[in-house]
Amino acid sequence: MPFMMEGMASWDPGQYNRFAEERARPFHELVARIPTTAAVAVADVGCGPGNMTATLAERWPDAAVLGLDSSPDMIAAAERFKSPQLRFQLADASTWRPQRGSLDVIVANASLQWVDDHETLLPAWAAALDDGGTLAFQVPIAGYDPGFAAIAQRPHWAERLRGAAAVTGPRSASPVLDAEEYVRLLSAAGLTVDAWQTTYYHVLPGDDPVFEWFKGTGLRPYLDALDDAEAFAEEVRVELRARFPREPFGTILPFPRLFVVAHRA
Repeated sequence: MPFMMEGMASWDPGQYNRFAEERARPFHELVARIPTTAAVAVADVGCGPGNMTATLAERWPDAAVLGLDSSPDMIAAAERFKSPQLRFQLADASTWRPQRGSLDVIVANASLQWVDDHETLLPAWAAALDDGGTLAFQVPIAGYDPGFAAIAQRPHWAERLRGAAAVTGPRSASPVLDAEEYVRLLSAAGLTVDAWQTTYYHVLPGDDPVFEWFKGTGLRPYLDALDDAEAFAEEVRVELRARFPREPFGTILPFPRLFVVAHRA
């Protein structure tokens, strides 16, 4: 889910939700591996439009659930799920520091790829877990590039997109660590760590579906950096059609993801 530091990019809840079912699958598979059975305080860091955050209230019906996101548009969309148990708040993940021992579950689904310095951030979040608490997150594998980052480096785009190419995110500037580094980092913070990698082979319907998928996430910094983004967008469409050809049943998008579930006994 989107959780870029404020001012870096815009977010469109409608565009993001075009592939809601596919985006929800890693979230549900991550949450299913959380061993915490009883919780009174749960945080979803990078809650996006809130539809998946609402399921955390069902998983832990006695918990106060807080959804956090840096996008005002996403928080506005999430407000439709607000209840006495579930609330949403505008916040920056890079500076969010909950009190020590104040949370039972912290979930960050497809959001930490937008946030720098995991080596400092995650131990601080680990310290916020009460006994029996869990920190669970999933991110795109570092270095995964479906093609548009390379297009941004072409001479006719490179200067105009220099700033966007350096923005923290799921591309060459990704802050995502290797799985072994997360195991070491969170083990040193006193947690028991379960880490694994999965490649999803999403079958997407419609015209230019891979472009439409990333238009709601990884393409945002590039599109926002250009006053007239259509020429760049068309170049990306052509490249993505070649890399991910449409077939009679749809378009296959392989998407590798890293999962980490770290538990305080």
